[in-house]
This record gives sequence, structure tokens and C-alpha cells, in this order.
Amino acid sequence: MKRKPRVFIDGSAGTTGLRIRERLAARGELELVDIPDGLRKDPAARAERINSSDVVFLCLPDDAAREAVGMVQDPDTVIIDTSTAHRTAEGWVYGFPELRGQRDKIMASKRIANPGCHAGGFVALVAPLVQAGVLPKDSLLDCFSLTGYSGGGKKMIADYDDPDAAVLLQAPRMYGLSQTHKHLPEMRKICGLDNEPVFCPVVGAFYSGMAVTVPLRQSLTGANREQIAEIYREYYTTGAVRFADGLDDGGFISAGKFAGRDDMAVTVCGEGERMLAVALFDNLGKGASGAAIQNMNIVLGLDELSGLNAALTVDDTGSSGKGNRS
Repeated sequence: MKRKPRVFIDGSAGTTGLRIRERLAARGELELVDIPDGLRKDPAARAERINSSDVVFLCLPDDAAREAVGMVQDPDTVIIDTSTAHRTAEGWVYGFPELRGQRDKIMASKRIANPGCHAGGFVALVAPLVQAGVLPKDSLLDCFSLTGYSGGGKKMIADYDDPDAAVLLQAPRMYGLSQTHKHLPEMRKICGLDNEPVFCPVVGAFYSGMAVTVPLRQSLTGANREQIAEIYREYYTTGAVRFADGLDDGGFISAGKFAGRDDMAVTVCGEGERMLAVALFDNLGKGASGAAIQNMNIVLGLDELSGLNAALTVDDTGSSGKGNRS
């Protein structure tokens, strides 16, 4: 009888790790490798589990992720790192399979870097336009990204969930003000840009969901709204990303529209000179754990969307696609 693939989550107590475990707990075709709470920080115990597993998710801070990679001795162990540590590193494949040619690279790789949440939305919007030649590589772009507070980890979640939370937490808060946000290097490199965008991330008083927006001008792209929409429509035909019209609700687009889901919709709004390219997804879904599991499915030769809440239905996104795989 064929052995089930063994999967270990190093850092399963964090937000991303917990959600990956929840997603995988019902997957009878996999064997989850456990580690007692008392051994979670024990190097020998972690190394033993890392090297006895087929796939290892690293849900750790950057330095701890680098340390974990240094423990790998089995050449067949696949590492999927959800930290920032390896997203632009040599020898690592960027885990966004919807990019042209990327799925085959992921399938053949032992080192996969999961995209950052903000960066994933930016890449989904910008990379197809650069590849199509309508967005020059030397473009000076801006990016506005609204996220739920769960992306900030346990401390931020506790701050927002506190019944006596500070009044200022009730309103959206900008951060990354120094323009040195950790997602910027991958946003530039993966899209093939010469320059990092001016980036304004904002955290709101809602648990999960994300809306990433890139302003565009027809004088820059040489393409109107429908032409840009057609580029997205033709580019995203497989995986967990689709182009969709009609994502607004009475002239508003909510960053929480895809909360709880593992797919992403991209759209373009506006007319004439000024347009807005928008990506909607869940910062914990396609922005973290959902993307990581999608990459695992690809590596193991399974249905790419197996175990994921990736509906991509007409009712939810305005674009036909695959059904719910959860």
C-alpha cells in the first residue's frame, strides 16, 4: 500500500500555522506529523521531524525559518516557507503558481517561498501587465493595500479583540510609513520592475480580508480599461485567481468580500485616463495558508485546489470557474 505523504508544520501555534493545520486535519490522504508543545523549540526534535517529512511548512519568524532550513539533511524534503526570509533568495521558487511558467517550477522545486499577502495582490495585478508589455519596467507605481488585523499576528489580534481596545484602533491605521516594508523587494523582483512602488499598507478593524489597489493611467499603459481587463481575463484561466467584473456593491468594494476564502479575484475600475486595478482575497487565505496548501498540492501531484475554499463561482466573483474544493 502506498505510504501517505508526511507533512510537518514547524510553527503550528501561529496564525498561519494554525490555519494550515485546520485545513489539513480533514485530509485523509495526508499524515500530519505532530510535535508536543514542550518540544516545539527543541532543535533536535524539530530536525527529526523535518527530515522524516515529505513536506514541511515553515510558519516562523525569518531568522527561525533560516535556522530550520539549515536543519534539512534529506534532499527529498520539500520546504514551503511562509516567512519573508527566502522570497527573493537564489535557489528558491516563488510560490504563486498562476504566474506564467511558475506552476512547473513549483512542481519541480524542493524550496518554495510563499508570497507575502500584500505582495501577492500587487504581483497578481502588475506582473501580467509587465509581461504583456503595456506596463513599462521602469514605471513609477503606487500601491494602496487594506488588510484585516489578523495579518499582524497574535499580538495584534489580541489588541484588536480586547474589549478595552484603544479608541484609535477603531479607525484604519496606515503603517510601513518609512517605505521600507518587507514586501517591497519581492514586489519589485517578481514583477520584473526596475523600481519599488510607493506603498501604503493600511490595517482595519476587521479580522480578515484584503483589497490591494494599484492606480493606472492610460497614458502610461497605452491600454484602456477593457484592454487591461482582457489581459487579466486571458492570463488567469487556471489555479485560484480569476478576473471578475461586478465586484462592487453599490459603488463600494469591501476588503472583506473574500474573507474566509482561498481564492483571489482581480478587476479593473474606472474609465478614460484614470483606472484602478484591484485584487480581492483573504490575507490568511490566498495571502498565507491557502497559498501554502495550494503549493503543497502541486508538489504532491494532487488537485491544486484540494482542501481549499476556492469557489470562483459566477455568484461570488462574476466570473465562471472551478467549484468549491473544500
